[in-house]
Amino acid sequence: MAITQIPRTDNPWSRRGVTVDADGIARYDDLPASLVAMLAEQVAARPDSEAVVELGGDRLTYRQLWDRAAEVAGGLRAAGVGKGDRVSIRYPAGVNWTVAFFGTVFAGGIAVAPNIRSAAPEIAALLEDADVTVDLAADTTLPTGEPFVDESLTRSDYAAMFFTSGTTGRAKGVPTTHEAFLTNAENMIRAANSDRSLGEVYRTLISVPLFHVTGCNSQLLTALYVGGCAVIMPALDLGALMNALNSERISSMITVPAVYGLLLRQPAFADLDVSGVRWVGYGGAPIAPTVVLALKKAFPSATVMNGYGMTESASLMTVLPDGDAVDHADSVGYAVATVDLGVVPIGDDRLVGELVARGANVTAGYWNRPEADAATFIDGWLHTGDVVRVDDAGRVHIIDRTKDIINRGGENVSSVEVEAVLLAAPTVTDAAVLAVPDEVMGEKVGAVLVGDGDSGVDLDAVLAYCRENLADFKIPQYISIADAPLPRNAGGKLLKARMRGDVQWGTPLR
Repeated sequence: MAITQIPRTDNPWSRRGVTVDADGIARYDDLPASLVAMLAEQVAARPDSEAVVELGGDRLTYRQLWDRAAEVAGGLRAAGVGKGDRVSIRYPAGVNWTVAFFGTVFAGGIAVAPNIRSAAPEIAALLEDADVTVDLAADTTLPTGEPFVDESLTRSDYAAMFFTSGTTGRAKGVPTTHEAFLTNAENMIRAANSDRSLGEVYRTLISVPLFHVTGCNSQLLTALYVGGCAVIMPALDLGALMNALNSERISSMITVPAVYGLLLRQPAFADLDVSGVRWVGYGGAPIAPTVVLALKKAFPSATVMNGYGMTESASLMTVLPDGDAVDHADSVGYAVATVDLGVVPIGDDRLVGELVARGANVTAGYWNRPEADAATFIDGWLHTGDVVRVDDAGRVHIIDRTKDIINRGGENVSSVEVEAVLLAAPTVTDAAVLAVPDEVMGEKVGAVLVGDGDSGVDLDAVLAYCRENLADFKIPQYISIADAPLPRNAGGKLLKARMRGDVQWGTPLR
């Protein structure tokens, strides 16, 4: 398998302080020894500075965050958590989630962060697969005990596990090392053309879930990495978001294009003073040049950046700098300092094909998924499943997906997973799930159904079954009833490219 490695000739992201090891992995030389060491540095430097704020809830200084996390670690140790044991965190985004995360890390455990929007059977399967020792469900209180901090942790130890969906439709755990988290934080700060001296100036508003790598890795942990403050919204509320931009002195925000689209449509936004916002980031879904122009106009003091990454890369793999934001809005930018990118060609052009990546922030494999590992991690390279075009400057343009994933406002929805539920639903004999373009969300979930003989499709029964077995955001909002068998090739694979051009979706269900 030939890989065309993307040159860094015109890449704007400096490799200062980066060493490439014998395996070709680029690593930073001077990272803290672990997330524990990172937080300890900030506690020593600024114990009384705000570290975490939950809108409508608690506010913690660095010393308070450390002390509460140490008490939780003691409680987890008393509950039987040892080094490498898994602790699931199912609290809403906020102070408790953050304290539980660091408490688990302090105890030497691995924080397991399932998507709390998932249906109960989905979560149960994830927790069983991860073999969790303690499940911190939303209705449980944080355990407390004699303060404990495992200071022996190293960069190579696992700190947490987030989840991603793939072609099989089964959620896959992605074990992430301390080094990967710290590397991503350093990449984030360099993308902002700054360094760890930012301190209290850096106040980031987190409007995306903490069980996503954007919320946790690229915002929460990055803020703590530089001694800034993470201001967390437990749930998206545009009114609260606009108020927080001023009241919380926000200097940085990152969210999906859909949220920016909704925000800029709010009449009250025009009266906000957003001169303190210095960094505006987006990613996770396609964005139009007109939206980028609107963002630059709405936040005139801000650097505007597009980012691309995966759970498998602890978030960032590429960043499009502000200078390219409008003219190259269809690009996700250049590889960050610790990531090498390559292309597995699919035709004669060696710079068009599947994107592959390696780096210190890229995981070595999935949790208990040897078959997926064999297909995804080949000769040290992560195969992303995204088909890209690389231009003459080395910018990456995503043009297709080899994985059948729908990107609904930044939430990845596996078509295969939704199809499996639909095929088990009453009165359905065949189903195909497709992305439906949407101006606000980017894509929504659509389903083409074939009914059971003369009785047809009982849509109410199908939707009731979906509500029992799927998270709300995965339930199709568009449904088309087919009056003929779905088109398939000789191998039985659905011909979705043909269907996308033929289906008339009509009015959404909700």
